[in-house]
Parts: sequence; C-alpha cells; structure tokens
Amino acid sequence: MSTTFLPCSVYHENYAQDHGWWQTTFITGKMILLAVVLLGVIPYFADMYSLSVCNQIGYTILGALGVQLLIGFCGQVTLGHAAFIAVGAYTSTLLILEFPWPKILITAGLAYPISILVAAIVAGLWSVLFGLPSARVKGFYLILTTMAAQFITVDFIITQYVSQIGGRGQAFSLPPGTIKIGPWVIDNDLKVYYLMLVLVIICVIGIINLLRSRSGRAWVAIRDNDISAEVMGINVVWYKLMAFFVAGFIGGIAGSFWISNLAAISPEHFPWFWSLWLVGVILIGGVGSIHGTVFGSIFMVVVIELLQLAVIPLADIYPKLLIDFLFIKEAAFGLAICAFMIFEPNGLAYRWWQMKNYFNLWPFSY
Repeated sequence: MSTTFLPCSVYHENYAQDHGWWQTTFITGKMILLAVVLLGVIPYFADMYSLSVCNQIGYTILGALGVQLLIGFCGQVTLGHAAFIAVGAYTSTLLILEFPWPKILITAGLAYPISILVAAIVAGLWSVLFGLPSARVKGFYLILTTMAAQFITVDFIITQYVSQIGGRGQAFSLPPGTIKIGPWVIDNDLKVYYLMLVLVIICVIGIINLLRSRSGRAWVAIRDNDISAEVMGINVVWYKLMAFFVAGFIGGIAGSFWISNLAAISPEHFPWFWSLWLVGVILIGGVGSIHGTVFGSIFMVVVIELLQLAVIPLADIYPKLLIDFLFIKEAAFGLAICAFMIFEPNGLAYRWWQMKNYFNLWPFSY
C-alpha cells in the first residue's frame, strides 16, 4: 500500500519497510529540501564568517558523535575524547608532512584521504587502550580513566614528544596546498564546508546503520543493564571495546578534518575543556539521540557566536570583556547545562520529537 502524509495510514509488510530510511513521501520531501539548503542555499548566500561557523558546527558534530555513542548508546562515561581527536589530527598531519609518499600518490592527491583513514584507525586503537579499564570499572572510576587519556595523550605525549618531531617546537605548520583530495585543493572555507558535509554524512549514516545492527542492539542492552546483557549471552567486554574503537575512529576523522581548517596545529587546539564541551553538547541535544548530537552542536556553537557578537560592541566601554571572553564562554556553557538539566532534561531532540508528533498526528495531537 502506498504511504501518505499521516503515519497512522502507514503499515509495513516486511522488515525492510519497517527499517526504511525514508518511510513516507513527506519525509523524502523534507530530506530533499534539507539537501537543497545544505548544498545550494548555504554555500550561495553565506559569507566566509557564516561558513566558518558552519564548519565549527560540523567539527562539533563529528567530535560529539563518538561521545554520543559511548555515553548515549553504550553507557560508558567519557571525559577524555579530545585526546582521540588530537591523535587523529596529529597522525594525519605527520603523515602529510613527514611520511615519504610515492610521487604518484602525491600527484594524484591521495595523501590526505589516506591519512584520514589511517588517523581514524590509530585513534580508534588508542581509544581501545583507554577503554580496557571499562572491563573492570564503570561510573566515576571510568570517568577518571578516560580523563587520564587526555592528560597522558595531549599534555604529555603530544606536547613533550610528538610536537618536537622535525624540530618545529610546539606547532606544525600546514602550508597552502598541503590539504588536497585529488585535484581539489582545500584552501578556503567553502571547500572545507563541502568536505565537512561529506564527512558528517558518512559518519552519521555509518553510526545509524551500526545502531540498527547486532552491535547496536548489544550496546543498548549493555547501557540498560550490563549484567542482564551478559546473562543473555552478550560479550560485554568485546562490545564495550568495540564502542570505544568506533568512538575513537570517528574522533580521528574529526581531528583529520579539523587540520584542513587550520594554518598550524598545536596541543592548545585540544584542551581538556573540549572533552567536557562535547559531553555538554549531547546533554543539551539529548542523550541517546543522533538528532540530539546535531541539535546540541548547532545550539552551542550558535549561542557562543551570538554571545561573542554581543560582547564586541561592549568592548569599547568595557575592554576587559573581550580579554575575559574565554571565561564568559565557559560561564555561558555552565549556565546552559544547568538550564537544560532543570527545564529540558531530555534535551532538544525530545522537543523535536514532540513537535513532529504534534504535526504528524494533527488534528488528534492530544
């Protein structure tokens, strides 16, 4: 039977229909409209500043996807995810700048794409290393072990050793033309934007398909009750480590992407506060929801940018405001977390779900 606008008229005859991506023509229309906006409207009308904000949102989505997988779907609390993003960024950078690539690969512009894949794998394996304690500990103790990943990786290994490779001091410079995919040199915000869209779409589709698989069901079972999951025959340790690997893998992609937006990379780009920020993004967006990852990223980046735009005119009267903007940003982040925990504990994704239900079930939305 053909589907219509109202979900109450839709029924499924097989498993494939029940798990279809776009189950009604209305949803298909919405996705086509979204594609038009992302691929046509935003690039055509946005200036360089707006594109840089979009790129920041995309980077936040890529970083928060791994955190959402660990916390929202597998129940493994993490406060060191910036370390795995840093591993991906530095692995990709070192491969581009230091690895003796065959000339044919450099000419074909394949060094950067290959470095993204290698960086993702390295970050995933590094994440598994710090996920090993999850086999024995959880809750507060797991938080401490994931925090250790941040301080060991960024503050010790990267700062004291990796950053010294090639005698560069603390920063790796990325000369113009270094980041390229085939003949496409990524040297402005518009090209970075298109790269961001491709990576975000691939990662979101990959995560959603994983969550619909046997592994995704095992992660949810572990999140809800790991003892019951083990009784049902789920290898809890294996699936926990798999979750850490996938989260680190996506974090490595985020780091590899972010170097395309930077002229130079240093450990200061990956502070511990960024790990905390990503956790706040999924709390605001909605824990256990891919929509929540996107909504939370948009909300946090846009709010901070609006706050900065509001502070700049006041800087002539109170110059110290501009100097102390970092502290204002952190205060706004804390207030946003508190406000959502009190007034909207289920996050923006829950509000979006309510809005969809209201329109889909109209006129019987009560």
